[in-house]
Amino acid sequence: MRMRTFSAMGIVCMLVALLAAACGAPSSQAPTPAPNAPPTAAASQPTAAPAPEPTAAPAPEPTATAATSAGAAPADTLRWPVEGLSELTSLDPAKPGDAPNNTVITLIFSGLVRLDDKLEVQPDGASGWKVSDDGATYTFMIRDGLKFGDGTPVTANDFVYSINRALSPEIGAFGASSHFGHIVGAQEVIDGTAKTASGVKAIDDKTLEVKLDAPIAYFLALLTYPDTFVVPQKLVESGANWQEQAYGTGPYKVKEWKHNQSIQLIANENYWQGMPGIPNIQMPFAKDSETAYQLYQTSELDIQGSGQNPVPAAHIADVQGLPDFKSAAQLTTRYVGFNNEKPPFNNPDVRRAFALAVDKATLANQVLAGSVVPADRILPTGLLGTQLPIKPLTFDAAGAKEALAKAGFANGQGLPEITLAYGQEGDNETVVQALQSMWEQNLGLKVKLQSYELATFSKNLDTTYYTPTEGLQFYYSVWGADYPDPQNFLSLLLHTGNPNNNGHFSDPQFDQLVDEADRLGDRSQIERRLQLYNQAEQIVIDKVAWIPLFYPKLNILIRPRVEGMVVTPQGLIIPDWSKVKLK
Repeated sequence: MRMRTFSAMGIVCMLVALLAAACGAPSSQAPTPAPNAPPTAAASQPTAAPAPEPTAAPAPEPTATAATSAGAAPADTLRWPVEGLSELTSLDPAKPGDAPNNTVITLIFSGLVRLDDKLEVQPDGASGWKVSDDGATYTFMIRDGLKFGDGTPVTANDFVYSINRALSPEIGAFGASSHFGHIVGAQEVIDGTAKTASGVKAIDDKTLEVKLDAPIAYFLALLTYPDTFVVPQKLVESGANWQEQAYGTGPYKVKEWKHNQSIQLIANENYWQGMPGIPNIQMPFAKDSETAYQLYQTSELDIQGSGQNPVPAAHIADVQGLPDFKSAAQLTTRYVGFNNEKPPFNNPDVRRAFALAVDKATLANQVLAGSVVPADRILPTGLLGTQLPIKPLTFDAAGAKEALAKAGFANGQGLPEITLAYGQEGDNETVVQALQSMWEQNLGLKVKLQSYELATFSKNLDTTYYTPTEGLQFYYSVWGADYPDPQNFLSLLLHTGNPNNNGHFSDPQFDQLVDEADRLGDRSQIERRLQLYNQAEQIVIDKVAWIPLFYPKLNILIRPRVEGMVVTPQGLIIPDWSKVKLK
């Protein structure tokens, strides 16, 4: 299968198509573009035909060349690095971490539904679903022949177990409240006052029912995120080391995890689409994208680059004419976040001063050589809702100084020491050094820089949420869509009290707007829903919850020998693993 590259016009066309569907245009297939709007009554019919039974042939062992020297391209092994990490934090889908970690999880585990290469929700572990007339009850039909990697049949009870496990305080899933909070009875499990959520039931072995406390427009899209994936109870309760040989209902199983070095996956012969076309995936851990790029140049990798760790900007000119090079707009925003409960960024005028002092055009076009797009809002280009305009904060050096003086810190006098934290990945060091220079030039401030290994940086963001006085002062970070819906950026990241709201931004009017928007579940309400999100987004721009800096492009290298992977704004998506192959 050829690689698809999304141009800016392609993104617009995708957006128009999603809007048309959201406004009630007829669809030729039962699965709807549910990431952006809930199903209509028409979607109450079961979706998609049963998949063919998987082949029973066992996965072949990797050849001796699977991790050989430069230039050797093993015929049975895809060499796909995990970039930005020197070690995986977890393979437990109930506790997903950063995007690089989640890439591995989604190769091993899967859920009820998935996104296709058009970013539409399609059946996965479920063969279809029905939605009640009030939009609050979903009934999923478990796919015939669905099995775990050890051959054990999967039933609706396995999904009940997995969802309740992810909710349990013993697991302590970070996103449980924000992802599952609208399931009836979920909060009681999270709080430890119940063992099971009353809204999650197995009607029989093949039928799962999930009841919500209200219609949720993005519910199906949310189910594409790893913390809703099904896990085998026998495996996860077998002991503390179960992840060493992890398997689920995904296309691969863990063959060997060499900690702090690599993880090797082997094809799941019980996968519902059939035996994956590539027998083995070797995934070395690369701490940064420059290291991975150099390994690609010496023919030791088949893929280089990802959403968080694209091809380094300094090398784009060298590779953009090659057939290996693929590029797409991303549903991702790079930004500076503030700890709103720690001086001096508890003062909105200080936040405004720092925002006005950043020349985003220079950052995107000169510092990063045009490899990214300057950001003027929270929502990334191409996401539903971005067709409605926002009044941005634009570069204004004089205005920055005025804002700082208004805050009581004219010429920086009286400010405490200020430190910008960031994770070690991609072009981060280049970006933060440019920001440091802009703040010195335009505000007269010397900002310190503090780098952390990516996993440590993520833990420090958690600390900033739980104990803000001990957390980061401000930080350079990134958010890529877990599912393509405005709720995933606005409500999830900036609503008061949400666990992903690391910086403790809080505004009652913003909360009220997104709360209403989140609950507008009917397609006829899509325009109203997007208007509410638009008003909410303007509030966080005006009050400088973040400094949105730029929208990264998905710039990656894929060897021509790899067939069947599609480049999308959501990253690499594989529509059919049985058709992926190495030439």
